[in-house]
This record gives sequence, structure tokens and C-alpha cells, in this order.
Amino acid sequence: MARCAYCNTVILFGGVKDGDLRFCNETCHQQGQFLLVADQVPEELVAEQVAAVHEGPCPKCGGTGPVDVHTSYLVWSALVLTTWKSSPQVCCRGCGIKAKVWDTVLSGVFGWWGFPWGLVFTPVQIGRNIWGLLSSPDPTTPSDQLVKNVRLGLAAHAVEASRQQAAEE
Repeated sequence: MARCAYCNTVILFGGVKDGDLRFCNETCHQQGQFLLVADQVPEELVAEQVAAVHEGPCPKCGGTGPVDVHTSYLVWSALVLTTWKSSPQVCCRGCGIKAKVWDTVLSGVFGWWGFPWGLVFTPVQIGRNIWGLLSSPDPTTPSDQLVKNVRLGLAAHAVEASRQQAAEE
């Protein structure tokens, strides 16, 4: 199965191709343009920023870390319409657990009402949330997804700075 080059979500149908890269939607495709710049960010800077984020306060609740990427999964349906999504969030374990539990409850209540995909994807998304609750990221080391997010953030900041500098000249 293909995975989005930006958010790492599994792509079941469609997506956007750009050369060798594949993205789940146009938003990830636009954000994925930073992947080219991200490879040029110095490793020392990335490591320094990753450590600061991982050991810093939770951006959602302000609580103590460790902070990492926690992904929750949601599905909801209405007759013939079913939509599902993955929501990666940079937050502490507590906030990650709350998001997974909330999306599990919402999926359990609203996911089943679509035919046929609601019946198919509801148990999948609920299972992914339960798996995520049982196997959260290692609190002693930052995950690869956190490193990627920080690297992309630095790349976005560099691109924005170069745009501002070009506009001033």
C-alpha cells in the first residue's frame, strides 16, 4: 500500500502524484513541497530542535513532556457517505490518549451509518486507535515522525524567511 510522503497516511484510493512522491490529498501535496527544502536543513539544527520539542511543554495543554507525535483515527458516516481521517498531533501522551479515546467514541457512534464503507472502516479506525493506546511512542527517544515534523517546520520557516527577504529587496 502506498503512503503519503508528507503525513505518512495509508493511501487506499487516489491521491496526488508528484514524480516519485505520492500524497493523500492536495493539502499534503502543497505541504510536501517543503520536503525538498527539508533535506537541506543541517542535522545539528534538526537534532537541537527535536530535543527542545521532545523535552519541552505540551503545545496543547502546557503540561510536561515528553512530547511526540500521537495519531488518532476517526470515521463517520451518513447513508452512502463515509469519511475517515488520521489526525497526527504533536502533544504529550495524555493529550494523545484523549484524542484517541474521543475519536474511538465518535467512530463507534457515527461510523457505522454508511453502506458499505462505514461498516468496513469503522472497525479498522477503532482498531487503529486501540493499537495506538496500547503502543504509544517510546518516551525516552523522539519518534521518526517527530523528527520529520520538526525538519519540515524548519524548512517551512526557511522558505518563509527567504520569501520575506525577497519581498524586501
